[in-house]
Amino acid sequence: MKFEEILDRDGILVYRTRGTSMEPMLRQNRDLVVIRPSAARLRRFDAALYRRGEIYVLHRVIKVKDGYYLIRGDNTFALETVPDDAVLGALTEFQRKGKTISAQSRGYRFYVRFWNAIYPLRYLYHGCRRLAVKAARRLGILPLCKKILRRGK
Repeated sequence: MKFEEILDRDGILVYRTRGTSMEPMLRQNRDLVVIRPSAARLRRFDAALYRRGEIYVLHRVIKVKDGYYLIRGDNTFALETVPDDAVLGALTEFQRKGKTISAQSRGYRFYVRFWNAIYPLRYLYHGCRRLAVKAARRLGILPLCKKILRRGK
Protein backbone atom coordinates (compact mmCIF):
# COMPACT_ATOMS: atom_id res chain seq x y z
CA MET A 1 0.00 0.00 0.00
CA LYS A 2 1.27 3.49 -0.83
CA PHE A 3 2.13 5.91 1.96
CA GLU A 4 -0.45 8.40 0.65
CA GLU A 5 -3.19 5.80 1.01
CA ILE A 6 -2.18 4.96 4.57
CA LEU A 7 -2.07 8.64 5.55
CA ASP A 8 -5.48 9.26 3.93
CA ARG A 9 -7.01 6.21 5.59
CA ASP A 10 -5.42 6.37 9.08
CA GLY A 11 -4.16 9.94 9.41
CA ILE A 12 -0.83 8.54 10.59
CA LEU A 13 2.06 6.60 9.09
CA VAL A 14 4.63 4.68 11.14
CA TYR A 15 7.57 3.03 9.42
CA ARG A 16 11.17 1.98 10.01
CA THR A 17 13.71 4.25 8.36
CA ARG A 18 15.81 3.18 5.39
CA GLY A 19 18.83 4.98 4.06
CA THR A 20 21.46 7.16 5.67
CA SER A 21 20.46 10.63 4.47
CA MET A 22 19.03 11.63 7.86
CA GLU A 23 21.86 10.35 10.03
CA PRO A 24 22.85 10.97 12.76
CA MET A 25 19.31 11.77 13.90
CA LEU A 26 17.62 8.80 12.25
CA ARG A 27 19.47 5.52 11.95
CA GLN A 28 18.83 3.09 9.13
CA ASN A 29 16.66 0.07 10.00
CA ARG A 30 16.65 1.01 13.69
CA ASP A 31 14.35 3.96 14.22
CA LEU A 32 10.61 4.20 13.75
CA VAL A 33 9.25 7.49 12.45
CA VAL A 34 5.74 8.81 12.92
CA ILE A 35 4.41 10.96 10.07
CA ARG A 36 1.17 12.90 10.10
CA PRO A 37 -0.37 15.03 7.35
CA SER A 38 0.21 18.71 7.95
CA ALA A 39 -2.81 21.00 8.11
CA ALA A 40 -0.70 24.07 7.31
CA ARG A 41 2.45 24.65 5.28
CA LEU A 42 5.56 23.23 6.80
CA ARG A 43 8.04 25.43 8.60
CA ARG A 44 11.80 25.71 8.43
CA PHE A 45 13.51 22.65 9.97
CA ASP A 46 10.41 20.41 9.81
CA ALA A 47 11.22 16.94 8.50
CA ALA A 48 9.01 16.50 5.43
CA LEU A 49 7.95 13.22 3.87
CA TYR A 50 7.60 13.67 0.12
CA ARG A 51 7.50 11.63 -3.01
CA ARG A 52 10.27 11.81 -5.59
CA GLY A 53 9.12 9.74 -8.56
CA GLU A 54 8.46 6.26 -7.19
CA ILE A 55 10.36 6.67 -3.93
CA TYR A 56 9.51 8.32 -0.63
CA VAL A 57 12.00 10.66 0.99
CA LEU A 58 12.15 12.11 4.49
CA HIS A 59 14.37 15.22 4.53
CA ARG A 60 14.53 18.53 6.34
CA VAL A 61 12.95 21.78 5.15
CA ILE A 62 15.73 24.35 4.85
CA LYS A 63 13.74 27.20 3.28
CA VAL A 64 10.04 27.80 2.76
CA LYS A 65 9.27 29.51 -0.55
CA ASP A 66 6.05 30.45 -2.31
CA GLY A 67 4.63 27.14 -3.61
CA TYR A 68 7.69 25.01 -2.84
CA TYR A 69 10.35 24.10 -0.29
CA LEU A 70 14.12 23.79 -0.40
CA ILE A 71 14.87 20.50 1.32
CA ARG A 72 18.04 18.62 2.27
CA GLY A 73 18.83 15.47 4.25
CA ASP A 74 20.75 15.93 7.51
CA ASN A 75 23.57 13.81 6.08
CA THR A 76 23.54 15.23 2.54
CA PHE A 77 24.76 18.42 0.90
CA ALA A 78 22.48 18.98 -2.12
CA LEU A 79 19.30 21.04 -1.87
CA GLU A 80 16.17 19.80 -3.60
CA THR A 81 13.24 21.88 -4.75
CA VAL A 82 10.05 20.16 -3.66
CA PRO A 83 6.64 21.52 -4.70
CA ASP A 84 3.94 21.81 -2.04
CA ASP A 85 1.83 19.10 -3.65
CA ALA A 86 4.65 16.51 -3.41
CA VAL A 87 4.75 16.78 0.41
CA LEU A 88 2.69 14.10 2.14
CA GLY A 89 3.27 15.00 5.77
CA ALA A 90 5.79 15.80 8.46
CA LEU A 91 7.62 13.90 11.16
CA THR A 92 5.93 14.42 14.51
CA GLU A 93 8.03 11.99 16.55
CA PHE A 94 10.39 9.06 16.26
CA GLN A 95 11.23 6.07 18.40
CA ARG A 96 14.68 4.73 19.22
CA LYS A 97 15.30 1.83 21.61
CA GLY A 98 11.74 2.07 22.91
CA LYS A 99 12.01 5.79 23.72
CA THR A 100 9.74 8.27 21.93
CA ILE A 101 11.22 11.63 20.93
CA SER A 102 8.79 14.37 19.95
CA ALA A 103 9.60 16.82 17.17
CA GLN A 104 8.36 19.49 19.61
CA SER A 105 10.76 18.55 22.41
CA ARG A 106 13.46 20.97 23.50
CA GLY A 107 16.26 18.46 22.80
CA TYR A 108 15.03 17.75 19.28
CA ARG A 109 14.68 21.43 18.45
CA PHE A 110 18.18 22.12 19.83
CA TYR A 111 19.65 19.28 17.72
CA VAL A 112 17.98 20.55 14.52
CA ARG A 113 19.17 24.12 14.98
CA PHE A 114 22.69 23.08 16.01
CA TRP A 115 23.07 20.56 13.17
CA ASN A 116 22.01 23.15 10.61
CA ALA A 117 24.14 25.90 12.16
CA ILE A 118 27.29 23.78 11.69
CA TYR A 119 26.38 22.90 8.10
CA PRO A 120 29.18 25.08 6.63
CA LEU A 121 31.74 23.24 8.77
CA ARG A 122 30.34 19.84 7.81
CA TYR A 123 30.39 20.86 4.14
CA LEU A 124 34.02 22.03 4.41
CA TYR A 125 35.05 18.78 6.17
CA HIS A 126 33.31 16.71 3.50
CA GLY A 127 35.04 18.61 0.69
CA CYS A 128 38.49 18.33 2.32
CA ARG A 129 37.99 14.63 2.90
CA ARG A 130 37.04 14.09 -0.76
CA LEU A 131 40.12 16.02 -1.91
CA ALA A 132 42.39 14.01 0.42
CA VAL A 133 41.00 10.70 -0.87
CA LYS A 134 41.39 11.86 -4.47
CA ALA A 135 45.01 12.92 -3.85
CA ALA A 136 45.84 9.65 -2.06
CA ARG A 137 44.32 7.68 -4.94
CA ARG A 138 46.39 9.60 -7.52
CA LEU A 139 49.55 9.08 -5.49
CA GLY A 140 48.78 5.38 -5.18
CA ILE A 141 48.76 5.48 -1.38
CA LEU A 142 45.04 5.15 -0.71
CA PRO A 143 45.28 1.48 0.44
CA LEU A 144 48.11 2.43 2.81
CA CYS A 145 46.13 5.37 4.20
CA LYS A 146 43.09 3.16 4.80
CA LYS A 147 45.26 0.59 6.57
CA ILE A 148 46.78 3.26 8.85
CA LEU A 149 43.36 4.74 9.64
CA ARG A 150 41.92 1.30 10.49
CA ARG A 151 44.75 0.74 12.99
CA GLY A 152 43.77 3.88 14.86
CA LYS A 153 40.24 2.64 15.60
